[in-house]
Amino acid sequence: MNKIDRVFKQPRAKALAGYITTGYPDVSATLNAVPVMVASGCDIIELGIPFSDPVGDGPVIQQASYRALMNGVTIKTCFDVASILSSNVTAPLVFMSYFNPILHFGIKLFVTNCRLSGISGLIVPDLPMEDSGELLEACRKNRLHLIYMLSPNSTDERIAQVAENASGFIYLISITGVTGACQEIPSGLEGLISKIRRLTDVPLCAGFGISTLKQASAIGKLTDGIIVGS
Repeated sequence: MNKIDRVFKQPRAKALAGYITTGYPDVSATLNAVPVMVASGCDIIELGIPFSDPVGDGPVIQQASYRALMNGVTIKTCFDVASILSSNVTAPLVFMSYFNPILHFGIKLFVTNCRLSGISGLIVPDLPMEDSGELLEACRKNRLHLIYMLSPNSTDERIAQVAENASGFIYLISITGVTGACQEIPSGLEGLISKIRRLTDVPLCAGFGISTLKQASAIGKLTDGIIVGS
């Protein structure tokens, strides 16, 4: 069984996923921080692969990604870090990567290396559902979950497509825009969740903008987990 599936089968209040940019401020910091995150209650660890044009991220993660790249962090570095971490922590590791680095590395080779390094799932925020077929097939062959994203602006057609192909969990973008703190929970989130629940029983986790305990508690009442990054 994929480690992500085990998370949502455990009797717990809600799942907590924590994000960290691989190699920020340096590789040793990532290797030291992730076990602390797991010991502190993170059920899933999202490892960001640094990219030069992280269009879905706000200034905090953009700066972290830039710093990691300046440190010489590459996809191979990320695989090496994942291999070490997967041997030291029980929580599933999920790579968050933009599609260009995956395509440049080679889709099949990338996914194979993900499996070999202990990665349980992938999040690719700039890959449209319609163009994800090759990556989805590679993930299924390697028993990885390809985590799709939905937002309050998603069409009914897109929601149905994601619900049909989703596994692991569905990533709900709680705000329109980029990652980073926000002040209020958008009114459209509850309606989005209701639509998805009618189509699939795949767990739902919300991220983007969750920055206070009050927000986490409110969103946690609607979802199966929350994701906290910057």
